[in-house]
Amino acid sequence: MPSDPPPIRPGQRHPAVREVRRKLATVGLVEAVCADPDRYDDEMERAVRHFQQSRGLTPDGVVDLTTYRVLDEARWRLGDRLLYPQPMRPMTGDDVLTLQNRLAELGFDVGRLDGEYGAQTVEAVREFQRNTGLPPDGTCGPATFKALARLAPMVTGGQPDALRAREQLRLAGPALSGKRVVIDPGHGGTDRGGTAFGLTEARITADTADRIAGRLAATGVQVWLTRGPHLSGELSEQGRASFANETGADVVISLHVDHSRSQRAHGLATFYYGRDESSGSALGAHLASLIQREIVARTDLADCRSHPRTWDLLRRTRMTAVRVEMGYLTNPSDAARLADPAFRDLLAEAVVVALQRLYLPAEVDPATGTMHLKDIVAAR
Repeated sequence: MPSDPPPIRPGQRHPAVREVRRKLATVGLVEAVCADPDRYDDEMERAVRHFQQSRGLTPDGVVDLTTYRVLDEARWRLGDRLLYPQPMRPMTGDDVLTLQNRLAELGFDVGRLDGEYGAQTVEAVREFQRNTGLPPDGTCGPATFKALARLAPMVTGGQPDALRAREQLRLAGPALSGKRVVIDPGHGGTDRGGTAFGLTEARITADTADRIAGRLAATGVQVWLTRGPHLSGELSEQGRASFANETGADVVISLHVDHSRSQRAHGLATFYYGRDESSGSALGAHLASLIQREIVARTDLADCRSHPRTWDLLRRTRMTAVRVEMGYLTNPSDAARLADPAFRDLLAEAVVVALQRLYLPAEVDPATGTMHLKDIVAAR
């Protein structure tokens, strides 16, 4: 498959379909041999949608670069290959994710369970090797696999990453002042995103991002925007994640507006990194839930709840990251709300309050919908 291929859609005939089918067969979702291997048929679409759903991707049946990459990663099982440090382009795959889970359950800090053999996972492997009398080279080979297998019966499960997340919040302190936040207005430049009722997603997200950034600055937060209203939005999700990582921010909030072929689709949804509700970023899930509840409490947007996803921006960022879909631009009622500057002010205040509540200890955390910006500024 080319390095930067166009998306493959159901019904298309393309030589790359054969390679996608082969990878789907590797994970047991289709038969490797069929009468017309270059055609993206109904059976293959069902398999792709099933795979996307199970991997925290949008289950639209479209094989874009992200779906292809995750499908390629799914073929690896722990022990299939040597895992070794590659600082510029870390190895990724299901085998790495299995390794991270085993190390985490044994008490080693691998960072985010993201299937990437990055610096923190490599250091966790080195620490495991020191503890088991192996050369601490960070390379996971036969001897390390054997040591992991010996210790596997001792693993009893738990959520050490969630415990570390709670401790991380405690150490950060309750004040917003001094925190660092990246606001990512989706799309931009020539990429306008969804359009409907005379509105464009890029303009709505940029305006809302400015309102959030202004309020955060008033509370003493250091804020970065991935783009301004007129700057190019051609950065990929990986590019935006790289930008966020370079800032060393504590939190990333990505803003989008959804759209649908049906005008009936409506409501607010938030997303955090994870394959399912039992895995992923504990802090991301908490912040996504706080934003969801604060916006729903202050507006009449329908509550479409919070969900785990493995989109690149959520996966590649090294800090807590959430994505907010602020309603459906293709729904007349949602669009009318989004067109109103006063409504976007409500959205902005809800996001700032949710961020403040992320850092507050449970005993002083106010009820949803009762805190306001003036309360946060007064407490500085």
